[in-house]
Amino acid sequence: MSHSLTITRTTVATSGTPVYINSSYLGTTPGLLKLAQLLLGAACVGVVGYYMDHGYYRGYSGISGKAELFYLIVAVACLVGTFCLITSCIVSLSTASIISKTIYEVIYHGVAFILYLCAGITLMIEVNHLKDQYRRDYEPYLAAAVMGLVMAALYLLSTFLANRQYRGI
Repeated sequence: MSHSLTITRTTVATSGTPVYINSSYLGTTPGLLKLAQLLLGAACVGVVGYYMDHGYYRGYSGISGKAELFYLIVAVACLVGTFCLITSCIVSLSTASIISKTIYEVIYHGVAFILYLCAGITLMIEVNHLKDQYRRDYEPYLAAAVMGLVMAALYLLSTFLANRQYRGI
């Protein structure tokens, strides 16, 4: 199976050795998807992290916070994993072409899809089930649940593209 490879080199001069950056990676569909996942994932972590910290009445209202905590753990884990992937693809000239041909990206994006789907649905059910107890935090948590479902869709698309690249289609 034959593959064509185009690498664009950009040199950034520092006081030591030159650093090569694969700046063209963010112009590709997988690069743009990873960037969208990174930015929206940071928003997911920010919203849930902020409102979990400011939910002072939770102990008295009967809300356990398990759905929020599960969502936050999934969002942080996927954010870190996606950050590592995108950074390695930008910093290393060959990583973007090599890693896409391995099964790693298929498994990573597939697991992230399943986890975000479960976390988004769980948070949405919890927020709607206990709507009265969430009071002023209802809208932000509902928005976070919807963002989680959008993240699941992004990871599903990434899984599909990674599977096609892995199979050489």
